[in-house]
Amino acid sequence: MKKTISKIPFSETPEQAKALQEVIDENKHDQSNLMVVMQKAQDIYGYLPYEVQQRIADGMSVPFEKVYGVATFYAQFALSPKGKYNISVCLGTACYVKGSGDIFDKLQEVLGIGPEECTLDGKFSLTAARCVGACGLAPVMSVNDEVYGRITKNDVENILAKYA
Repeated sequence: MKKTISKIPFSETPEQAKALQEVIDENKHDQSNLMVVMQKAQDIYGYLPYEVQQRIADGMSVPFEKVYGVATFYAQFALSPKGKYNISVCLGTACYVKGSGDIFDKLQEVLGIGPEECTLDGKFSLTAARCVGACGLAPVMSVNDEVYGRITKNDVENILAKYA
């Protein structure tokens, strides 16, 4: 699935900026540590915004394109923040044939966001999962650690209302 860049403006605390700079300074002499730096940066910010990727590129003396390429290639990296409530919809075969695609579409419509995006208020984010191993409950969606099984697109608004 295509990764999208966040529509939420980047902001950081002085503590985050300092922590990132320390990680870069510890690793700037060894470009083979690029992924380690990116992982630690994501731990600091929760995702890898453009501004952080640029700082990593500059600090590690690697082209921005390399940092961005790693960030978009590996599924562990996110280019947009996760919401307070991260919604994940299983689009694996069992769930998909039972309507999870319609559920995913309904969530996009109701929340006004696409896959891997976060609402502007930071409340909800939406992720497509491949298989979550709950095929007997298909279709399955989760909100953080709360799992909802055997749902339909008509259940979406009632589920979201619990988190409003």
